[in-house]
Amino acid sequence: MSRRRGRILAFQALYAWEMAEEALKKDRLERLLDFSWLEEDERKVLGNAGDFSRLLITGTVENIKAVDAMISGHLAHWDFSRLKLVDLALLRLSVYELMFQNGVPPSVVIDEAVGISREYGADDSYRFINGVLDGIRKTIQDGADRER
Repeated sequence: MSRRRGRILAFQALYAWEMAEEALKKDRLERLLDFSWLEEDERKVLGNAGDFSRLLITGTVENIKAVDAMISGHLAHWDFSRLKLVDLALLRLSVYELMFQNGVPPSVVIDEAVGISREYGADDSYRFINGVLDGIRKTIQDGADRER
C-alpha cells in the first residue's frame, strides 16, 4: 500500500480520536492504532502504509499542542473552535508532517492534503487547507532559513 493510503488512514484515525470524549481518548487511540476498525482483508495488506500511518497518528497526538498552536497562528479571521472536524484532522496530520517529518518535501505534504480534502472534505475545504498549510510551510521555511 502507498503512503497516500497511510495518510488517509491516519486522517481517519485522527478524526475518530477527536470525536472521542476527553476521558476516552487514550483508550480510543490504542484501538485506532491496531486498525481493528478496518475490514480484516484490508488489515492483512496494510504493510508499510500501516507503519507509516501509526507514525503519523502517534506523532500528531504526542505533539498536538505544538501542532494546534501552529494551526491557530495561521487562521486569518477564523477561530480554531470553528474548524470543521474533517479539516482539523487533516490539518493536524499535515502540520505534524511539515513540522516534524523533515524527510518529506513540503510540496508533497500539501499536495496530499489538498487531494485528501477534495475527497473527504466539503466542496471548498481544499482551498482552505491549501492556504493554511502554505502559510505554515512559509513560516517553517523562514525559521529554517534564519537558523542557517
